[in-house]
Amino acid sequence: MIRLLWRLFVLVMIAAGFAWLADRPGKINITWLGRDIELSVLVALVTLLIAFVLLAWAYLTLRRLWRTPQTAREFWKFRRTQKAYGALSKGIIAANAGDAQAAAKQAAIASATLTDEPLLDVLNAQAAQLSGDREAVRKAFEEMTKNPATEVLGLRGLFTEAKQTGNLAAAIEYAEKALKINPRLAWASSAALQIQTTRKDWQAAAATIAAQGKSGLLGRADADQKRAALLAADALAIEDKDRDRALTLAETAHGFDSGLVPAALVAARCHIANGATKKALRIIRDCWAKAPHADLARLAAHAKPGDGPEERYERVRDLVGEAPVEVEGAFGLAQAALEAKRYDAARMIIMNVAGEYPQQRFCALLAQIEEALGDRGRARGWLAKALNAPRDPMWVSDGVAAPRWTAVSPVTGEIIRCEWKAPYDVDASLAAALQSPEKTTENATAAVSFPSSLPNRKLETVVLQRLPDDPGVSDET
Repeated sequence: MIRLLWRLFVLVMIAAGFAWLADRPGKINITWLGRDIELSVLVALVTLLIAFVLLAWAYLTLRRLWRTPQTAREFWKFRRTQKAYGALSKGIIAANAGDAQAAAKQAAIASATLTDEPLLDVLNAQAAQLSGDREAVRKAFEEMTKNPATEVLGLRGLFTEAKQTGNLAAAIEYAEKALKINPRLAWASSAALQIQTTRKDWQAAAATIAAQGKSGLLGRADADQKRAALLAADALAIEDKDRDRALTLAETAHGFDSGLVPAALVAARCHIANGATKKALRIIRDCWAKAPHADLARLAAHAKPGDGPEERYERVRDLVGEAPVEVEGAFGLAQAALEAKRYDAARMIIMNVAGEYPQQRFCALLAQIEEALGDRGRARGWLAKALNAPRDPMWVSDGVAAPRWTAVSPVTGEIIRCEWKAPYDVDASLAAALQSPEKTTENATAAVSFPSSLPNRKLETVVLQRLPDDPGVSDET
């Protein structure tokens, strides 16, 4: 609209100019080659404009004729380029459709014209991959790394090729180069981290996690938790070789995650070995407040080498309380009471927490108590009951239970939280049925309450069903 108004304004101004000249007549005399030419001002102006237009037309016509060969060359070059880009487009479509022959054909057509097109390198690499020519694939990706526009893509391709051939050293080198170019590359960071954890290079893996936290790929809390796990794994690996280094790593891990039991245990053990009992107990108390664990109580009991059973019992009681309500505290205090020969106190601590269906480890403690009191019959009874008692807690990572803590999943290799818990939970009524094998199936079924959606489900199904996080159940069960 504004452009239309502007054009209208220009026309009005031109018309006004001609009207102004028409109202002011005059004459122009020209003497040229012995002739006198007399014109009015308006006619002279119009003649001048017509002459200017004719000269401009003549100039443009001559210029176009002069440039005709170049214009023809540019036209044919445009046609070839258009055809090459069409071939490139068809080739990329064919490559993604899995047609190796068509992709290679279109790539050859496109490469005859396009020399500096990054997508042509991508198409050549895809065509080589489809044909199975590993050497051509590697060369294509190497060519891509020479172009800044496709360097990262080429590094990713080289990384994939190196990983497929098992060359982990080259693979991690390519991933690290890509990270230097762009620290926010999730694939490169994850790939480097996976290889580092596979090789148990905990320090490098912790540095990669720190970089992920800085670049925003991980949240701060998640990054701190994963760094703590990796540093704790490194501390555990070198504790017997380099105690000072292990202490530094464990304390750093404890700072990132004060509820990480392995880090607290390593740091406390190193402090105890160095004679720093107060520091060790402080770390144990900090970790206990977030993640109670019987090993923490056991380590607290022996924080001062040379102390007797009574001193160890008092120290554990100071940590877990007079009457602990959590299972880990009860187990730790019961152990200390048993060593201090406080048998009645140990039995009461266990019964207050374990109830009617104590875990296997509590059954073993009760058997030791009865054995110490001279009642071997009741000791054997508790040992027999332990066979069908609820399972003791273990370290469970990604559904797999193991006696030792691990920083990475044994299934996927990812850094996930390893939890201290029973491999699977057994309902109290089901535990009662399991502990009474002489009962009939009907009685056992009556003792177990099932969801209303499964009214006819039998006990055998529950007992024989494989539990996914139990490594002791075979596929044949």
